[in-house]
Amino acid sequence: MAEHWPEGPAADEETARKRYDADMRAMRGSLRELFRADLTDAHIGLGIVVIVGVLVGLFASPVAGALVFGAFTALFLATLLVMRLQGIRGREAGRRAYLFTFGWGQWF
Repeated sequence: MAEHWPEGPAADEETARKRYDADMRAMRGSLRELFRADLTDAHIGLGIVVIVGVLVGLFASPVAGALVFGAFTALFLATLLVMRLQGIRGREAGRRAYLFTFGWGQWF
């Protein structure tokens, strides 16, 4: 079955495929850059979790505050386990799990 290219039926399939692959690489690179977090971002995320956990503990109940901390602790430990299963060890595994768990702080 022939593929349909924007250039029409006379398109060179190899050239169109190369252009498509280059465009996909550029788009993926842009998305990686958009979602890239550093340790400063993760520290901000951790700070927000601590503040929210304390406020929830004070105004709702200590159990609710503990649930906030517990949820993020569980996410961190699950991510750390995944890193270990992928063969990433030591400080690098902890750093990646920390960035995954709290890196969303870049949007605050």
